[in-house]
Amino acid sequence: MTVSTGLDDIDRKVLTCLMRDGRATYAEIGQEVDLSAPAAKRRVDRLRAEGVIQGFTAVIDPSVVGWVTEAYVEVYCSGKVSPTQLRRQFQAVPEVISACTISGSADAMLHLVAEEVQDLERAIGLVRNEDNIEQTRSAIVLSRLFDRPVGPRGRSEG
Repeated sequence: MTVSTGLDDIDRKVLTCLMRDGRATYAEIGQEVDLSAPAAKRRVDRLRAEGVIQGFTAVIDPSVVGWVTEAYVEVYCSGKVSPTQLRRQFQAVPEVISACTISGSADAMLHLVAEEVQDLERAIGLVRNEDNIEQTRSAIVLSRLFDRPVGPRGRSEG
């Protein structure tokens, strides 16, 4: 799977449509971007094959399912640790919903969502339990102001 760098305006419109509604039919996509349903399907298939579209998922409101405690956790590592190794470690903790390596004094940043503070504490303990983790620094979210999806041009689309 190779990631395409040559997106045209129709590709961007297709992506915007799918980001707004991942369950949009090919007919709906085609109508929005001025293509036939079969042409829209070919376009989506190509974007998937090129790795532009990496998958489809349901976006769930964490508070509705009881995951009301969230935090951002800076992770400080000892020695050299590869991003592949960190990815494997962090993916093993179900409360970690996103992870990235970062510049600055911390080596990685995690976003965790849990039901209660005790669940969050247990999850952070699992992260800290790894031999290559020196320390963590956590910030618990008090209120979520908004989330903005990133559009096909790399900026918010709404």
